[in-house]
Amino acid sequence: MGGTEQNYVNEAFDTNWIAPLGPNVNAFEQAIKVELGNSVHVAALSSGSAAIHLGLELLGVGKGDDVLCQSFTFSASANPIAYLGAHPVFVDSELDTWNMSPGLLRKAIESGIEEGKKPKAIIVVHLYGMPYKISEIRAIADEFQIPVLEDSAEALGSSYNQIPCGTFGDIGILSFNGNKIITTSGGGALVSKNKAYAERAVFLATQARDDAPHYQHSNIGYNYRMSNVLAGIGRGQMEVLKDRVNARRANHQYYKESLDQFEEIEFLKEPNGYFSNRWLSCILTPSFEIREKLRLALLDQNIESRPLWKPLHLQPIFSDTKHFVDGTSESLFDRGLCLPSGSNLSNEELERVVITIKNVLS
Repeated sequence: MGGTEQNYVNEAFDTNWIAPLGPNVNAFEQAIKVELGNSVHVAALSSGSAAIHLGLELLGVGKGDDVLCQSFTFSASANPIAYLGAHPVFVDSELDTWNMSPGLLRKAIESGIEEGKKPKAIIVVHLYGMPYKISEIRAIADEFQIPVLEDSAEALGSSYNQIPCGTFGDIGILSFNGNKIITTSGGGALVSKNKAYAERAVFLATQARDDAPHYQHSNIGYNYRMSNVLAGIGRGQMEVLKDRVNARRANHQYYKESLDQFEEIEFLKEPNGYFSNRWLSCILTPSFEIREKLRLALLDQNIESRPLWKPLHLQPIFSDTKHFVDGTSESLFDRGLCLPSGSNLSNEELERVVITIKNVLS
């Protein structure tokens, strides 16, 4: 916490604004809008997953449709496809950013069209805060006239050519879950330059109540709006977003400077024009065996680390889905490790991580 969150939470209690609307919700949405640029419209929601669900519905995804989705990501990127009765089609990554491969994306689209089933939408992720290949992905999406849902759950504070992530898709989504760069405990947001999308998202997120003096419903709605209390936490968190990004990037820089001497350690570089919030600091090792040796050595010192995301096309729940892969994300999963990356890590804690890794590699 940054310190001012309690003031806004107290304000919610003092004014008796506890429900999923109110001054904190409005002010939080405005703060996000200022951060991302005034051309966007924002709907604060109960989670990033809710934002993806609504985003897909707004893009017209329905039962039986195919949705192309990055395979190398958390399952929450793809689960809402199933909520709508649609089918995920997974696309592998490239090594420059670890995000969706433009070449495999084109292959997946062309394959769908040949089979008479043009994909309805594309979900692409800024993994670990690193922007995906935005220009290439957007050009392909526009060529085939397929809308893009931009999963920026991990990328608030990241940018591409100085333009904030979350603003490049037809719809963007943010997450404020407890482990994200800033948090509202649980929460998310839908972002779009299309005002009608944001307004429709708010309508659907508040049980789709028609404009009538009584309770009348002509659409299926959801209980997805953010509460005024949690939005108060978000207001305080937005005030320290830049500090959080600086802290995460400092963690990454410390690890890089401390471990660059080892050939067994590789870091993901920022391509020209890319700015990552470095939400998580990740390393690549030469093999699964070395990755596990490091992970277990850290665990022995009571230091938690985790493998990179297991690709969704390898997950049991999605084992029967169509996928376009070349082994990239599977190799990253086998060889990659997420190191401790919290914004409040002390120099002593960072040093303890580095010493443990050095002891193994030396």
